[in-house]
Amino acid sequence: MTFEIKKFFEESLDESASIKLKIKETLFSDIKSAIDLIVKCFKDGNKLLLCGNGGSAADSQHIATEFVIRLSHHLQRPALPAFAITTDSSNLTAGGNDIGFENVFARNVEGLGRKGDILLVISTSGNSPNLIKAVEMAKLKDMYVIGFLGGSGGKLKEIVDLPIIVPSSSTQRIQEAHITIAHIICESVEHILFSN
Repeated sequence: MTFEIKKFFEESLDESASIKLKIKETLFSDIKSAIDLIVKCFKDGNKLLLCGNGGSAADSQHIATEFVIRLSHHLQRPALPAFAITTDSSNLTAGGNDIGFENVFARNVEGLGRKGDILLVISTSGNSPNLIKAVEMAKLKDMYVIGFLGGSGGKLKEIVDLPIIVPSSSTQRIQEAHITIAHIICESVEHILFSN
């Protein structure tokens, strides 16, 4: 069977677009809740911590950067306190070596998280052990937890405070949707906090 690039191209874009339309139909209230929570977090002087694995680690860094630097280039604003706890190679390798990779994010939440902060975990499967442990630690620290998830939501669906579940089982489509949702949230937060 010959791989047909044009067919694949069209099907991929159609699938991505159809998932975005499903998000439009089903996830507004969850996304609005996330916006409200993050606005309150920043207004109260608290911070946002983010983590994920692989592509979701890259998404964590991408989203944190949008909050710290800015997303809306026509809007001048101060930095917002968002940290991707996926970026320090010394921290992650020491943690993986000394306390086990399943504990590296929990350890950072323990050290950096405070009551009133938000933890945003990003997972296409919802079953990553290191994210589950990070959520458990966040609960001990009296933090609020938002989950960007996909498919059934996995185990994380049951333990995060606000699951935002992309209606797809395709990893790449879920990741595309996570970034779209994050951009909507970040730009909304910017406008609510700074457009006046």
